[in-house]
Amino acid sequence: MELSRATSRFSFASNCGLFPVKCGNLRRYATGGGVLVGDSITLRASGSSRRVESLVSNASARGGDEVETVVIERPGLAPFQVLAGVPTPLGATACDGGVNFAIYSSGATAAALCLFTLSDLTANRVTEEVVLDPLINRTGNVWHVFLQGELDDMVYGYKFDGKLSPREGHYFDYSRILLDPYAKAVISRGEYGVPGPGGDCWPQMAGMIPVSNEEFDWEGDLPLQYPQKDLIIYEMHVRGFTKHDSSETDSPGTYISAIKKLDHFKELGINCIELMPSHEFNELEFFSYNSALGENKLNFWGYSTVNYFSPMVRYSSAGLANCGRDAINEFKTLVREAHKRGIEVLLDVVFNHTAEGNENGPMISFRGIDNSTYYMLAPKGEFYNYSGCGNTFNCNHPVVRQFIVDCLRYWVTEMHVDGYRFDLASIMTRSCSLWDPVNVYGNPIEGDMVTTGTPVGGPPLIEMISSDPILCKVKLIAEAWDAGGLYQVGSFPHSGIWSEWNGQYRDIVRQFIKGTDGFAGAFAQCLCGSPNLYQEGGRKPWHSINFICAHDGFTLADLVTYNNKNNLSNGEDNRDGENHNLSWNCGVEGEFASITVRRLRKRQMRNFFLCLMVSQGVPMIYMGDEYGHTKGGNNNTYCHDNYLNYFRWDRKEESSDFYRFCRLMTKFRCECESLGLDEFPTAERLQWHGHQPKSPDWSETSRFVAFTMSDSVTGEEIYVAFNTSHLPVTVTLPERTGYRWELLVDTSKPVPYDFLSDDVPDRATAIKMYSHFLDTNLYPMLSYSSVILILQPDV
Repeated sequence: MELSRATSRFSFASNCGLFPVKCGNLRRYATGGGVLVGDSITLRASGSSRRVESLVSNASARGGDEVETVVIERPGLAPFQVLAGVPTPLGATACDGGVNFAIYSSGATAAALCLFTLSDLTANRVTEEVVLDPLINRTGNVWHVFLQGELDDMVYGYKFDGKLSPREGHYFDYSRILLDPYAKAVISRGEYGVPGPGGDCWPQMAGMIPVSNEEFDWEGDLPLQYPQKDLIIYEMHVRGFTKHDSSETDSPGTYISAIKKLDHFKELGINCIELMPSHEFNELEFFSYNSALGENKLNFWGYSTVNYFSPMVRYSSAGLANCGRDAINEFKTLVREAHKRGIEVLLDVVFNHTAEGNENGPMISFRGIDNSTYYMLAPKGEFYNYSGCGNTFNCNHPVVRQFIVDCLRYWVTEMHVDGYRFDLASIMTRSCSLWDPVNVYGNPIEGDMVTTGTPVGGPPLIEMISSDPILCKVKLIAEAWDAGGLYQVGSFPHSGIWSEWNGQYRDIVRQFIKGTDGFAGAFAQCLCGSPNLYQEGGRKPWHSINFICAHDGFTLADLVTYNNKNNLSNGEDNRDGENHNLSWNCGVEGEFASITVRRLRKRQMRNFFLCLMVSQGVPMIYMGDEYGHTKGGNNNTYCHDNYLNYFRWDRKEESSDFYRFCRLMTKFRCECESLGLDEFPTAERLQWHGHQPKSPDWSETSRFVAFTMSDSVTGEEIYVAFNTSHLPVTVTLPERTGYRWELLVDTSKPVPYDFLSDDVPDRATAIKMYSHFLDTNLYPMLSYSSVILILQPDV
């Protein structure tokens, strides 16, 4: 690289008080008397080292407040000046005339900002290295620098030096270039599933440098702010949603292709999508040959975050184009277009651990920057593993919780998301490493001794999120357990705004619907929104997120097809995945079964879906369950980038009968005033029944639950019954003078008579077939069936 010198003058007071400490590749130190003392530096460019000697210049002889500077011209790159910078905000921030860089590291003794062109990043060489002076470029524990000039199409990382002592929790290594936790886009590999040069699965990563003129046209987009009680949530995987050939979209598996299929949600009655992890992660984390399938294993689900501010770049059709800015805009476009269709967007976020794993994992970002701050450590530096993934994010450390809040705010204000589902959220209630009252609250509390990882009342992070003026208005959903045995369903610290994935709902409903004794009373609680869990704490039915299936575990179709998991294709000898699935195969294991068994399975699927839609609380559907997607009994498909995890648009058409049922049931829920209540139902509108009216059977052997729900204002009323016995039963319906009961849904009937919508051929004839029963307030129910009847004037 050829170096040329030019001379310019500027004042210490220029650039909003930022004074020059380095020009181009020449570092200089400014003294209080206005004298610049030249220092030799090592210039690293294109893999080579150059030493440049500077001259001593006495600026005071020229008036004291102006200095002579040296600008190094860089062939092919615009020159820039290096100024002290400011410590806030953290991250890279575009300002007039340049970019301010700021990063927290409490234990580092030296730091450098590394700049790359994209070609140099691919070649794994630093284009420009800016060494930071701890006297000038450090305020408290924040290192900072301002680069004045054009930095377009460049990316950045950091190097930190300090103590390398794992037993003390320190992993500083000046040879490692680290990713800024606040980077807004991560640049590394551009194509999903394809290793870097030389087959490298972990090539050098760098952050996008923002530009000041970058704007996105939101077209007037505003938050939808639906009341949570009105939501119907759909858990989906961005890549899996359109990757299958049958999606027939351009750029399948990307944000853009998902936009093309948003009308599917409108048709299904969905008004909220919950995106499985879409922060930057490395899908090649588990990259190895899987002999069971004859293909490589990938981290498909993405629960292993590399960076929390960056959207997953390889989910964009643009890839690395425009240094990741186009990927950001693609995600924004997805949110904007979803909002246009009346669909809110939630993010599944993983603040319980990172992709760096334990002491044997890669050093990408947090570990090399400040390991003892970002991770929960034992006294001898070991990583606590409450996540089951090698490390535990130190969520309640003051610096870490501020980082989390900054991140959540960014995605709400800049990306317009409507809320979050927090994976293994109970970890966010555990005490941090080095816990003490001064560290957490700023003042000592006598006698407050808490062991690292202990669940604490009023955890600071949860309180900080709950009281934040921006975040307190978005949806906040906790997966209220972790891998360390902490289970907080019904007891998660909530401040009246946090809701929970109701794992008890899932387990109880599965047991009752398949005909297990002893669950009638618990099932009734589930139908009411689980007041046994939420009412005493002052919460509402909509604080319960009800679900039968989710990404981990059996799909709805597999829940009625397999008694045992079938995870051999994961290459772990069927050792992984949950062994207790509370499933029932309806008499035969696997998909190949008689017509009778297959009919029963479809009936059970309808029973589950009907239960989900008539329960108080917020229903959540897992992607593909609306058409009966199967994973062949695999209940842990985290590593499969293939048909097991792809939405099958062709199967949606083939299984139009069950899809129709689901679509009509979601529509019924939205239109029925008695469902999705803001308060728990009381005896004023809710009555329980057994085989006879007002005679519910809560005994251990009961397999029948029925109820009526009425609207005191309109007088509308519905009757819902579940018969999960292997025997049929004729039920007596409650009498209503001047009214009669009319059948709407019977899951035991063949399509389309399972749901008697207005478009059913000969609907009137079908209704008349049951009239001889209904005229006498009776209705026959087959085994393993459920019904909905509506009250109509007797005219």
